[in-house]
Amino acid sequence: MSSLVVKPAGPLEGEVQAFGAKNAVLKQMAACLLATGEHQLSNVPDITDVGVMIELLEALGCSVVRPAQHELSISVPEAHDLHPVAPAHLFASMRASIVVLGPLLTRCGEANMALPGGDDFGQRPINFHTDGLSAMGATFHNDRSSIHATSSHSRLRATRITLEYPSHTATDNLMMACVLAQGRSVIDNAAREPEVEDLGRQLAAMGARIEGLGTSRLTIDGVERLSPARHEVIPDRVVAATYLASALISAGRVRVVDARADHMEMLLRKLEAMGGVVDTTGQGVSVTGPKRLAACDVSTLPYPGVATDYKPLITTMLSVADGVSVVTENLFAGRFRYVDELVRLGASIRTEGHHAMIRGVDHLVGTTVRASDIRAAAALVLAGLVADGETVVSGLEHVDRGYDNFVGRLSQLGACVQRTA
Repeated sequence: MSSLVVKPAGPLEGEVQAFGAKNAVLKQMAACLLATGEHQLSNVPDITDVGVMIELLEALGCSVVRPAQHELSISVPEAHDLHPVAPAHLFASMRASIVVLGPLLTRCGEANMALPGGDDFGQRPINFHTDGLSAMGATFHNDRSSIHATSSHSRLRATRITLEYPSHTATDNLMMACVLAQGRSVIDNAAREPEVEDLGRQLAAMGARIEGLGTSRLTIDGVERLSPARHEVIPDRVVAATYLASALISAGRVRVVDARADHMEMLLRKLEAMGGVVDTTGQGVSVTGPKRLAACDVSTLPYPGVATDYKPLITTMLSVADGVSVVTENLFAGRFRYVDELVRLGASIRTEGHHAMIRGVDHLVGTTVRASDIRAAAALVLAGLVADGETVVSGLEHVDRGYDNFVGRLSQLGACVQRTA
């Protein structure tokens, strides 16, 4: 297990690139299962989750190569040559593995998979996926560790699905299942995230007929066959937010050259409320941090609200802000587990249920901390940028799952960070 040693180095300054969104590219790799032939994806981040998805696709019968840095070429065989089963450890490695379920069912008529794993920040049931697919004619035989699904018809049947909650991943899975289903499907209360919309654009380039992308109602007319396409993955808004947060917390100035301001509007408002100066007039987005951040109340909500993935970054910034802040988590009950680590660094944070009350301190003090998930790992590294002395962040494998060369990009901004074996 590798760790990261972080020492304060003053204000971070410079330009950096976020590269493709993890929460888009993994679903888009799965979408390739829907069409025989060679698919091309560009702006693919070099992260370990992409490597796991490559292994998963290869286990299912695909061939994947990297023709150049940040590019993938995925060759998909005919449906009868796909293997709708793969080793359990690949599914257990990440939550996004669930998104092969819809494509396999609609293309092959069956799927056998282990229950998905991923970050440990609370229960995330898969019933939104299975309920929707059941309404389309799938039959599930599940046990405590695996999912066995079959379709009683040659094609899944179109239907109307209303999600109890606008789940990002369930919307992706169901949208991919619907594009080859027989008839017209409607997904109500669909997730509106930019990554969902980007998946829809990829599917449309493959020949899918989808209306309502970017809204809470998707209307999908199933087609007989899709074709491979070339698609560029949108930039990762959470990675972009991480580098912008590094500027705010260090009183520096950082520009993320490929950040999309229209994907981050609510977050940028909160950064301004903390005292940051946001500039969207040039390429990407830049933020200049104040000498000391201001307290600010924040609540997480489905898009276009403040994403839950931003919250560890926000909590870390507010831990050194002037005043008292309240952060409310409305999506995942277990996503305050990193707070104990911030407290070890000297933060004054008290949690109660879905709320965290943060009393900003003048400074943090370096110590050894451990990350429990991707964004918590990044947040603890940010804390180390302004903590007196040396901060050692273990669990760095989480960072590798979602950040392309995180240490290198922070270093180019002037951070004092060193990876240890």
